[in-house]
Amino acid sequence: MSTTIQARTTYRALLRELPRRHLSNPSPLHQHLRAIFRSTPSISSLQSESKSNALPFSIPKTDEERTLRVQEADQLAQYARAQRVYCELLERYNPGMSMDEEEKIRLTARRVGFDLPELHVPEAKE
Repeated sequence: MSTTIQARTTYRALLRELPRRHLSNPSPLHQHLRAIFRSTPSISSLQSESKSNALPFSIPKTDEERTLRVQEADQLAQYARAQRVYCELLERYNPGMSMDEEEKIRLTARRVGFDLPELHVPEAKE
């Protein structure tokens, strides 16, 4: 697979794992990824950017460096996907993990056939 196609595939995989945002208001991480994966800059822009140090990352200058960067980004995308799947499975098999104590007690009572009475909450006086 050519480096350009692999880079595009990896870029899309990374974007799938990030929280969705509107295109009109991208997050700084989206902007950073877009700058990294942007098509190969021209030689004159490389020289001007290296002088000004405007970017917080180095732009790969050789094909080997680009290939290594794409491979690292692919590993990052795989890791992010694995973390997302792990969190989904954790929530699926431990459903009470994010519940508060009252909700756990109510559901436990329902499991054995009881309904807890409604608690009276005094209204606030105005």
